[in-house]
Amino acid sequence: MAGRSAASSVRKTFEDSQGRAPIFRPVDGAVCPTTDVSNFPAKLDAYRLLLEKGLIRIGLPIPATAEFSIESVGDPYGCNNQPCDRADRPEFRYRFDLSPAAAVHESRLVGTIMWDGREPSLESQAADATTGHAQAPTPPTPTQVAQIVAFEKGLFTAQRRDQAAGRLDDDGATGGPVGLQATLAAFFPGINDPLGGNPQKTPFTNIVFSLYDAWSSPAGSSRDAARAAVARGQAIFNNKPIVINGVNGINDVLGVASLPGFCGTCHDSPNVGNHSAKLPINIGVANAGPFDAISGTGAVQAFDIEGLPVFTVFCNAGAHAGTTYTVTDLGRAMISGQCADIGKFKGPVLRGLAGRARYFHNGAAATLDDVVSFYDQRFGIGFTAQEKKDLVAFLRTL
Repeated sequence: MAGRSAASSVRKTFEDSQGRAPIFRPVDGAVCPTTDVSNFPAKLDAYRLLLEKGLIRIGLPIPATAEFSIESVGDPYGCNNQPCDRADRPEFRYRFDLSPAAAVHESRLVGTIMWDGREPSLESQAADATTGHAQAPTPPTPTQVAQIVAFEKGLFTAQRRDQAAGRLDDDGATGGPVGLQATLAAFFPGINDPLGGNPQKTPFTNIVFSLYDAWSSPAGSSRDAARAAVARGQAIFNNKPIVINGVNGINDVLGVASLPGFCGTCHDSPNVGNHSAKLPINIGVANAGPFDAISGTGAVQAFDIEGLPVFTVFCNAGAHAGTTYTVTDLGRAMISGQCADIGKFKGPVLRGLAGRARYFHNGAAATLDDVVSFYDQRFGIGFTAQEKKDLVAFLRTL
């Protein structure tokens, strides 16, 4: 298993630098750009979402052609709907920042950058990050952007070993960096897409992962037992039936109330586990309010959305006219302006999960156990306690 998680690394950096490291800036690291950061206790309060959940504040304008209006905001920081730092960016939400290596992997795989897909390329992302987070007074030159992107594309991350199972490429397994490098080389957009986007028209298979097929033999030593658990978890990921319902981006597009599926229906890229084609979907990660398993609305019990603002959104036009949403983040709708995109986010790459806690765009799952519990509650999967343990054991090796 990987070492320090992303969120705990932020806390360590805060302690070591006394809150002076570059990530701790009011422009987007604090709960609001006007929050007091004049002393250490004030910084602890101002940067609490970054310290507790690894969340960066994102300011986005409501698109001029939006089909919706934001009727009210429950904001514990008093930051939304106020002219905080830019009058054209009055709406703030808080998102977990993927590692640069994960972002590069995803740009290579599908070309979807940022949780809402708002950046068309690594080049645009580099330029926006320089003038935004880094607060550069002038945009980087084309040469500087090219140098940043060249550096990013040179990054490669993969877990080599698990604390219990040992090396992930031992005894016939193909985990670790060498196997991932070969997998990325063979990838093409739409590979194994269950929704018809595969350009080679090969049939979808739910057997997405085969990294640990060789570890499925009966357990002997404690290491063998750990490896057998990983192999069982891989089989659960591949084969456990899931009834997909209430997912905008899937059920509404296909015109079906429910769809028989698996984990790999959405995480379909072979031995990587992201969407193989662009597929922003709403599985309820941004939901607030009471949970309803039939419609997929409301926040599930396994999710921690404490401290996040809650937006009440009313759709004035389009196919969803007259519908009210209660969410902690409007997702892709803040880019497209369409009500159909409220709460939609990309499915992130699954490789490197153990080192990326917390999870989901809003850091609402503190551990992989919480992630599995979220899916179990959201889709009524019915995992046994042992299945949950085995699935987490597998996810920790990615």
